[in-house]
Amino acid sequence: MDPNLAIVHGPKEPALWTKTLGNFIDEQAASFGERPCVIFPWQSVRLSYGQLADRSKVLAKAMLEMGLRHGDCVGIMAGNCYQYIEVFLGGARIGCPAVVLNNTYTPSELQNATSRSALVGSSSQKSMLPELRRVVYLGNGALEQGGVEMQSYSTFTSNGHSVFMNDRVLKRAENGVTPEDVLNLQFTSGTTGSPKAAMLTSNNLLNDARFVGDAMALTPEDVICCPPPLFHCFGLVLGFLASFTHGSSIVFPSDFFDVKRVVDAIVDEDATVLLGVPTMYVSELEVMAKTGQRPRRLRTGLASGSAVSQGLMNELRAKMGVEKMLIAYGMTETSPVTFITSLEDSDEKGTTTVGRVIPHTAAKVIGKDGRVLRRGERGELCTSGFALQKGYLGNEAKTREVMRRDEDGVLWMHTGDEALLDKDGYAQITGRIKDIIIRGGENIFPREIEERIMLHPAISEASVVGIKDERYGEVVGCFLKGVERASRVSDLEVKQWVGQQMGRHKTPQYIFWIGDAGVGDDFPKTGSGKHQKHILRDIGNKLIGLGRVKAKL
Repeated sequence: MDPNLAIVHGPKEPALWTKTLGNFIDEQAASFGERPCVIFPWQSVRLSYGQLADRSKVLAKAMLEMGLRHGDCVGIMAGNCYQYIEVFLGGARIGCPAVVLNNTYTPSELQNATSRSALVGSSSQKSMLPELRRVVYLGNGALEQGGVEMQSYSTFTSNGHSVFMNDRVLKRAENGVTPEDVLNLQFTSGTTGSPKAAMLTSNNLLNDARFVGDAMALTPEDVICCPPPLFHCFGLVLGFLASFTHGSSIVFPSDFFDVKRVVDAIVDEDATVLLGVPTMYVSELEVMAKTGQRPRRLRTGLASGSAVSQGLMNELRAKMGVEKMLIAYGMTETSPVTFITSLEDSDEKGTTTVGRVIPHTAAKVIGKDGRVLRRGERGELCTSGFALQKGYLGNEAKTREVMRRDEDGVLWMHTGDEALLDKDGYAQITGRIKDIIIRGGENIFPREIEERIMLHPAISEASVVGIKDERYGEVVGCFLKGVERASRVSDLEVKQWVGQQMGRHKTPQYIFWIGDAGVGDDFPKTGSGKHQKHILRDIGNKLIGLGRVKAKL
């Protein structure tokens, strides 16, 4: 094969695991027994590998007692709590996929997501689900509400001790589960439209988590601090399962992101690894600066969602002791990681790329005609290998649209991300193809403008979108958030800052500041922290139409 072509293959070793999560739970309990597995300081709960295995059996039996069987889905809508892990593992034992539900769903989104599942969550969700008849709620409250049978979590789990639900019944149910069965329904982030349910198997998730944990060099001595949500692949796979596959301990500091509790957990639990998106790290650094707290053993971290700038990397190294921050790339449909940086990578590779492909996967960059491009050329990134989803639940047309076989019969996921592969096989993600701004026929890539803006010391977040324009079709607009306690820079300074390094056509023509009237108090984000650019475009076009924001060029 021509080495100059933009196609790469990951290592063939180590061999892929072929096992169910249910069986793996018992393997880990036998290996790590009383070692702490999950820690929830905000609930004062610590569960060992052995305890979690026992609890997952109780949950599995309770689900069987409720009438759930292999293939039935169990929806859960909650913050980061120990019950979330128990429900996920209990369902895995008997082949009941966990449908992880975003806490920010609208009523229609929640109705769609729970149409085929039992629900575990809070009683407040009844008003959003008028047809729901049964809920297990994670709190105190009335046992019936508006015609819905409400059951507390403690009552539900007590059903797992029924005389009819013995170990023999459980074992029979477990024996019917295979590694290729769907383990988890994860909804796509929805940055550009309605979420779709990706069907992910034990083979997908266990192997992906294992390779991510390998990249972080996890051992049973590690303690991972995980603020990202369990309803997203970041918290559930890169957090919990990566830790679980390596015998490590993982701490979930709070039900929802609470920066003070995160910092306390890092210090109190003596964390060695920290997970998050860049905005979380910025907030944590600010709290540490105020309180004087400093981690003792932090050695690495993992970021996803957007790149970590060299400036932020320097701060993490100086103020947290994090020597290397790994960057992971993927998508919900690929379990989720297919590219990751290495602890041995240079700062240049670690801050400008998403690393190389993980074992048993491949990637290529193609042009509009479908041909493989050359190294260094930008095109659509496609990935293949073990990590690919089974497909979208109940949506074969959309599955066929994004998952296509080439002339050799290899199945590829068309990511919709624009990227390039360098001569060393490292990938640079240059943006979403749908987000490319076409100004007068010229392509402009938002990410490079965002990266330039983010180097400004007074700006903490930036998102660049295309704004409608009668003359050019689209022009550059940017949404900005300033650093706390810093005075706001002028729009002219922002324009000059970009113009120093980039052409005039890339300089923002419209500038919107978070906090201003009509813009909103924060960026609209998915549950995983990604900016929802389709919403930002709508806000920008509306404000311009109202005459609230004037062009800056």
